[in-house]
Amino acid sequence: NIRGIYRRRGRGCTVRDPAGVPSADLVNRQFVADAPDRLWLTDITEHPTGTGKVYLAAVSDVFSRRIVGWSIADHLRTELPADALQMALWRRQPPGGQTVLHSDHGTQARFKSWAFGRRLRQAGLLGSKGSVGDCYDNSMMESFFGTLQLELLDQHSWESREQLASAIFEWIEGWYNPTRRHTSIGAISPAAFETLHQSVAIAASPTPQPSALPGEAQSRCSGGRACSA
Repeated sequence: NIRGIYRRRGRGCTVRDPAGVPSADLVNRQFVADAPDRLWLTDITEHPTGTGKVYLAAVSDVFSRRIVGWSIADHLRTELPADALQMALWRRQPPGGQTVLHSDHGTQARFKSWAFGRRLRQAGLLGSKGSVGDCYDNSMMESFFGTLQLELLDQHSWESREQLASAIFEWIEGWYNPTRRHTSIGAISPAAFETLHQSVAIAASPTPQPSALPGEAQSRCSGGRACSA
């Protein structure tokens, strides 16, 4: 028998935490970037196992769709998204003041915490929050989690947290980043797209011309006369 697989219904529209401090929306649903590390998206999802829920925080680079940071835990404390962010910073090392980190206004993500905000400032990242009551305020990140749900999470009954955590690691690092193709980036993988971008950038860079050695210009002039500048 042939059985199709399908996406689960989304989590619905964002409801802002009444205790949270409002932040500016620097993205306004314009999920586009012309270079790596200009716009990152982040969010959290969860999935049950036989020994309890697994929580996954992820950071995605909008330019290539690559997951540049992620963290898995059995809790929703601030350390979960902070660890995902730390992995992204360690891997990419973006210059300060260049990268926007966008999340939604939901309460579960813990992105509103003082500790998380301090980490953003220390790294020179520009924090951004989606608009309230908007089902599309972080739609590209929701799309990633929908793909994860479709291709991995709902394909098995997971006996333990450890089993699922290992499977998520293999799916992100062994399949999604290096191999899975995306129509939005020319039907190639995130890793291949970044490699192509880097190759084009290098080819477009002007080739430095060697400077003349001291006295070399004069030696090339005839009749013993010095060449004019």
